[in-house]
Amino acid sequence: MANIPTLTLNDGHRIPQLGLGVWQTPAEQTARVVATAFELGYRHIDTATIYGNEAGVGQAVKASGLARRELFITTKLWNDDQGYDAALKALDASLAQLQLDYVDLYLIHWPRPGRGLFVDSWKALVQAQKDGKVRSIGVSNFRAQDIDRIVEASGVTPAVNQIELHPLLQQSELRAYGSAHGIVTESWSPLAQGGELLADPLLREIASRHGKSSAQVILRWHVQLGLVVFPKSVTPARIAENMAIFDFELDPAEMAAIATLDAGKRLGPDPATLD
Repeated sequence: MANIPTLTLNDGHRIPQLGLGVWQTPAEQTARVVATAFELGYRHIDTATIYGNEAGVGQAVKASGLARRELFITTKLWNDDQGYDAALKALDASLAQLQLDYVDLYLIHWPRPGRGLFVDSWKALVQAQKDGKVRSIGVSNFRAQDIDRIVEASGVTPAVNQIELHPLLQQSELRAYGSAHGIVTESWSPLAQGGELLADPLLREIASRHGKSSAQVILRWHVQLGLVVFPKSVTPARIAENMAIFDFELDPAEMAAIATLDAGKRLGPDPATLD
């Protein structure tokens, strides 16, 4: 098994810093892909209701023979299920799809501030944690002001905020806010969907220096920033490659060079306006 480091969340639980994301993984392929990841040493899987593949994740978990305590499974509350009662019902549906008694991390997928339901949704997650259906609770795509609202309403700080984060959108202010409040930041779309970023000359030069790929350099950058990252792939060789980032280190000059790539370039929706 790979020696994947863990971070301690503000509720005392630990989260592996690297996992496998299954966004856009076809439902019929998910069980096979997750099984491959388990065989390679992954123990952290990130899914969501809207991905339509929770059942495949559950099948792989059941077939793996791994002890439940060795695994870290994340899923997310979709926008249509926001509100106190609806959120609790949606969590039960996710647990049924996953064939699990609890998930390690449950996130509100988007705040949808225009709907005004995310505070009630958060209170439902707080209750679900008390009921033992969730080990840790957090949010996704939340701004600082959104987090302030749920903490003020509930007295409970999210363990995690999962946001779009990559060298083209480095989110330094939101990362600093998270650090100040004991919230671990997770990066979605960590490779900025490939393409332009993977071809960047600076990243290629750094990768060549370390005998690594540009993707490995980017993932290593996330890890050294203290972030949690879960790149998506359905290809066994790429899944293995994405995990081979713990045998080298970027020096301060290389980290500073990558910081210059920040262009504030958002590839996904803006949380302030998505409704």
